[in-house]
Order: sequence, then C-alpha cells, then structure tokens
Amino acid sequence: MKFDVFQTDSLSPKWKTTFPLWPYHLFTRSCLRGKCMLKHYFWTKQHSIFYPHCITMVLSLVNICAKEVVSDHSSSPCWLGSVPRELYGPLLEAAFTYCRPLAIGELVQRWPERTLAVGRKRRPGQSPPNRLCVQALLLAVVRGLADKRCALQVLDLCGLQCEDECVEDSMGGWSLTVALCSTVLQAKVAVQKGVRKEGERERKRGLETERNRDSAIKRDRGSGGRGKQVEKGSEEGEDKGVKVDRLRDLRVEEEGEVVIGVRRRMEIQKRNGTVDLNGGSGDLDPDPEPILVHVCADLFVNARSWERMRGALTSQGPLRLHCRHLRVEELQAPSIAALLSLLPEQGLLGLDIRYSSLGVSGLALLLPLLAPFPHLSSLKLHYCNLDLHRTLPGQEVALKDMSKGLGGLKGLRQLSLTALRLPGHLRLLLSSLSQPLEVLELPYLSLTPADLAYLSCSPHASSLQRLDLSENRLDMSTLPSLRRLFSQAALSLSQLSLCGCGLSDSLLGTLLPSLSCCRALQSLRLALNPLSLTGLLSLVRTAAGIPTLRLLLYPNPLEEYEAGLPPVPSSAQLLDWPLAEEGEIREAILFQLEELLRQSGRSSDLFLTSDLLNFTKDLLEVE
Repeated sequence: MKFDVFQTDSLSPKWKTTFPLWPYHLFTRSCLRGKCMLKHYFWTKQHSIFYPHCITMVLSLVNICAKEVVSDHSSSPCWLGSVPRELYGPLLEAAFTYCRPLAIGELVQRWPERTLAVGRKRRPGQSPPNRLCVQALLLAVVRGLADKRCALQVLDLCGLQCEDECVEDSMGGWSLTVALCSTVLQAKVAVQKGVRKEGERERKRGLETERNRDSAIKRDRGSGGRGKQVEKGSEEGEDKGVKVDRLRDLRVEEEGEVVIGVRRRMEIQKRNGTVDLNGGSGDLDPDPEPILVHVCADLFVNARSWERMRGALTSQGPLRLHCRHLRVEELQAPSIAALLSLLPEQGLLGLDIRYSSLGVSGLALLLPLLAPFPHLSSLKLHYCNLDLHRTLPGQEVALKDMSKGLGGLKGLRQLSLTALRLPGHLRLLLSSLSQPLEVLELPYLSLTPADLAYLSCSPHASSLQRLDLSENRLDMSTLPSLRRLFSQAALSLSQLSLCGCGLSDSLLGTLLPSLSCCRALQSLRLALNPLSLTGLLSLVRTAAGIPTLRLLLYPNPLEEYEAGLPPVPSSAQLLDWPLAEEGEIREAILFQLEELLRQSGRSSDLFLTSDLLNFTKDLLEVE
C-alpha cells in the first residue's frame, strides 16, 4: 500500500469503500506540505479482537507518517499545536530512530504525559540513540520546567547507555552520567535565574507603585488649596494635613501581598533576619526548590566524575536524580560509602564495583551500608584486591563482618565475585543469605573441593539459573560435587560457564551425562579447555541432544594449535598459543561439526562458535 493514498483527498472515498468495517473518523488527516498525520489509532487497539489484521497495518502507517513529519523541522510550528497526545510517542521514536535532535527538543519540551521512558529494551537491529539526540533530550527537559504545557514528572533513562565501542556516536555510561549530573546542576541554576528575574520584576512593580502613590499625593496637595477661601485656611489646613498623613500611610495591596517602600522593606528584613538579593526578599537559609521531575538512570562513577556526581546528588533543585544500577570503578571504600549515603534508598536495584582496592576491611565496611536499600537484588564485585591466600591480622573477623553484611541483603538474587581469591570460604559467605540465589558467578575464585561440595548441597543449587565457575581448576576430586550440583539444578539452570577449568576428554566425558539432564539449559560455554577432536565431537553430540540449548561456545581442539603445545596446557597457554595456519584442518573440523548438527536436526536452532571475543553478542542475539 502506497503512502499516496493518504495524501490525495480524491482517493478517500475509494479508501472508505475498500475498508467498510473501519469507521472513517479513524484517520483525521492534517496535510502539512504533503505530509499526513494519523490520529486516534488507539481505536484499532480497542477493537483489535474483532479486527486483528488492522493493528499491524495502522502501526506501520503511523511509523511512516511520523518519519515524514519529523524529517522537516521547519514545519514543526504547524503540527506541534495540533498533534494529539497519543502520537507524541511515535513521533519521538521516529525522531530518535532517524536522528532528529530538533524534533526531540520540541516534543520533550511540551511532553503531555507524566512519564517518559527512553532507552528500554531495543528491537533487534535497532541502534542506540545518537549522542546529539540524548543531549537534545536533556536540554529539552530543562526548558520544559518553565513550559506550562509540559506535564513530565518522571524521566526513565535506564538502559539508554551503549558500551559497544563499535557503535558510532553512541553515549556510554560514563558520558551519560556526566551529562545527567550537568543537567541537574543546570536546571537548578536556570530556576534560580528565573526566581531572580521574577524578583526583579516584583521590585520594579513596587517602585512603580510608589511613584504612582507619590504622584497622587502631589496632585492632592496641589488641588487641595484651589478654589478655597482664605478665611477657612486654618481649618482646611488641618483637614489637608490629616489627608496627607493618611495618604502617606497608604499601602497598596497587589496579588495578596502588601507593597511598601524600599527603605521600610529593608528595615523589616533587617529586623526579621532576612536579606534582599537583587531587589527580591529571601531568607538566609532558603527552602529547597520543589522537585518537579524525577530522573531514573543507570549511573557509572569513577574518580574523575565523583565530585560532579556528589554535587548533583546534593543539589536541591527541580530535578532529582535516582539510580537504578550503579557502576563504580577505581574508588576507595570511604568514597563509595559517601556515595551510597546520598542515593535514594528506594530505586537502587544493582551495584557493580570494579577495580577498587577494597580488601576485606573495605568490603566489611560497605556491605552493611547496602542493607537500607530494600530492592537491591544484584551485587557484583570484580577485581577488588581481595586475596585470602595470605593470612593477615584481623582477617577472620573481617570475613565474619562480610558474611553478616551479605546476610542483611534480604532481596539479593544475583551475586558475582570475580578474582577475589577466597579458597575455602564459600560456605561462610553464602550461608548467611536468607534467600536462595538465582545467579552466581564465581570466576577466578580459587574454589576448593570443599567449596563445591557445599555449593552442591546448599539451598542455592536448586534455584540457580545462571552459574559461572570459569577459571577454577577442576579435577577428579571435584567431579562428584559437580554432578550432584547439575542434578540439583537440572530444572532451573539456563546458562552455564566452565571456561578455562582444565577439563580434559576424560573429565568432560564423566560430566556429559549430568549435563544432558539439564533440560532448561540454553547457553553452555566451555572455551579454553584442553579437548581433543574426539572430546569435542562427544561434546557437540551431547549438546545436540539438549532440546533447549541454543548456544555452545566450544574450545578449539588441540589439533588446531601449532606444534609445541604442552600435553596438558593451561587456559593461559591455550589463549596465547597460535593456531595452525593451515586452513584445511579448520575446515575439516567445521565440516564434521556441521554434519553432526545436520544428523541430529539441530542445524537451524543450535549455534556453535569458538570465537571467545564475540560470543557475548551471539548470546544476546539468541536470547
């Protein structure tokens, strides 16, 4: 169907006869330089049960029209005044999709709804918002504070950031955080300027009122003696003096407030302990500005943006910053503690601390501070300089404090501990949790057989949906615990990572029957394990038998590496050792893997890859 149908008035009867079931008022057309606006398409949503084929058609037409309308900013003064509130969403989406920052500014400045969510889960293939579009959005929010047409109260920017460096002109988490903090501070300054301007206008009106009063007094003085007899001078003088005194004490009420002389007003302010800024009155300790818009976002703070973040959180302006997921890098424990004390307690869902030298004492200090956040469900601690291979004074007491702090997180469902080096202490940390975990990531944790034995028997085993044990050395002593763990998590486990665990053909062959029982498994990652081609074929054959599996990250077989590789290489050696330059070996292996998938009927729904660097993108596409 062509777009010209809606641009030509002569074709409207034909359109009406072609679709007799549709009420003709469904389309209210506003022809603006050959463009068309679709209004009231929500009628189709209400009647989608009776006309299910209509909903897709109308939504596609709305998107086409929205693209045409926002493409020409010179026509915005014409259509902005007539657009119904139901079309603001499609117009804003089109402006973001086709990078129209001026249209974004016009729409957001007069946003008719109480809430605006930008950055939610994007459709497959949809690019993140452009940097210019995000900046135009933030500037429009500040301008909308003074626009009576704007009804915005909650701005949701969670998920707006893009950390993929391959996406051009996107805004990362750190840049978005700095821009948000600057916007909060600019909004406060803009409101203060508006207050000063209003105070200046009030002062000028007061001066004008005083001048008018003085002119009235002078006119009464001049007209009081004209036409009067001299013999009544004394009596008339007394009456005129009373009248002048009454006029001098006269005060003019304007807008419910008494306007008095400047000098008298200054005396009253001095007596009451108030000051006059730019001619306007105000207290020495003014009340904070009322919060007009609440801004929710995922924030990224490091040492460079810490001061600006603190200024934005302590700012008493019209914008209030709320954090949904907080990422902290390279900050000391006292700074992180100060930051947590400034955050609103109701909104925080996740905390991610990376590359911070916290140690056991720092974690023991921070974990109790997380208890006041009732909705905190995710805690990630990556490379926080915690190594218990060395015994230090007071270490056991600090570990107990850590365990107690974790126990205070009543809503915790996801725990990620990367490279904390906690051998033999898993029971101490996890036993204090009041609720079973759904996500547990323990890479580079130097787990012992006792740790895995506890995990396989813990309350967390049967509720785990995602488990990461990468870079923990596994051997024959740990296999019974792993098999019991997989048996307990057979109905819930959807993602499993055992990368770099030293699984040879014999060890993996012992685990494969237990893995085949995980009927909910969708993603299996086994990169950087020393498997031969025989072991790899057994792995692929088992993976093809798991009906829910969608992604298998398999290791390069030892036959693909150049000569000289040790018989039992480590994960670091497998990562650094070059692959053979001959492409025939690689092609032969891929042919065998594809043949296995074809024979099992999984060629279309099971994705195999050995690309360790790009597997995350593939996993997201699968999900």
